[in-house]
Amino acid sequence: MHILIAPNAFKNSLAAPGVAEAIKEGLQISKLKCTSECFPVGDGGDGTGELLLHHCHGVSEKVEVHDPLGRKIFSTFGLIDGGKTAIIEMADASGLRLLDPNELDPLKASSYGTGELISRALEKGVEKIILCIGGSATVDGGVGILQALGCRFLNKDGNELSDLPGSLSELKEVDLSKLNKKTSNCKIIVLCDVENVLLGEKGAAAVFGPQKGATPEGVKKLENSLANLRNVVLESTGKDMAMLKHGGAAGGVAAGLAALLNAELVNGIDHFLSMTNFEDALKKTDLVITGEGSIDLQTLDGKGPFGVAKKAKEKQLPVIALAGKIPLQPSSSLDHYFDVMVCINNELMELSSAMTHSKINLVRTAATIGNLLALGNKPD
Repeated sequence: MHILIAPNAFKNSLAAPGVAEAIKEGLQISKLKCTSECFPVGDGGDGTGELLLHHCHGVSEKVEVHDPLGRKIFSTFGLIDGGKTAIIEMADASGLRLLDPNELDPLKASSYGTGELISRALEKGVEKIILCIGGSATVDGGVGILQALGCRFLNKDGNELSDLPGSLSELKEVDLSKLNKKTSNCKIIVLCDVENVLLGEKGAAAVFGPQKGATPEGVKKLENSLANLRNVVLESTGKDMAMLKHGGAAGGVAAGLAALLNAELVNGIDHFLSMTNFEDALKKTDLVITGEGSIDLQTLDGKGPFGVAKKAKEKQLPVIALAGKIPLQPSSSLDHYFDVMVCINNELMELSSAMTHSKINLVRTAATIGNLLALGNKPD
């Protein structure tokens, strides 16, 4: 039996490569005679860029940029295809992991540093940019990125707004006259791991604002700011940011770049699997094991395990999903893609403790699965 191990990251606990290695270790100590291949995946979330760079044998460029609160830091972007394509991880310049918990405030956090990474990549003459936007600390509609590329956001007096995105409610005009000319000759593809739109109950402010430190009052201010940005952009360009699938991803970065830079918004896991030739790995596979921190109906909205399972099912391969949390009740929708779903936690514990023990729980669970498969393979 050859097993393909293709998990997503267990968020805030274990990166995808670590998850894959833990599952492989468990299979190796089980009684199952098998071979296995680790193929960690990313769906646009934090860590996707690093995985793409590894799979595509790219190189890294180190540059100085500004973090979400405007402090200078060193960050990186990747180059593949002989330098023609850049891979940029938003979390490396504008990510939650760059801030202390007491610093989280999406009314002040800016995506400017990610724009600086894009600018540096453009200086290298890239023809395409793959932007992975998961794990951001921002809900600024992408205005920080756009500022770094030369856009100006003006108030009614024609003065440039400061303290963005908090002051976006005062926006009256978007001036694109000084936009970096190189953007027009570069294809920008944004890998999205959610389908949320920009505004409303399932929009960027309401859903992602609290995750990034916004108070209920802050969420209202962010919603008003993004709504005003949408109105101004619609009036000046005819493009409606509010109508875009994936537009709410990364606090509206996806919508802002699609409307003002003509960026292409794509399902992150599908694009990842295509870039990394995942189907070639499936050709020699008898069983696929995937997983992430939680498997539920939202997984079917384009998360990593769903993309993996969908490809496996096209080849009629069985799929086992491992997660820290799975639904209590059976789900025909999930069962269509995952033959077996297994919770890796074997005792009640606090979430923080469960996340600390993810590796040992994955090893143990994978060993148990291996032993069960070995029982099924015993001769009569």
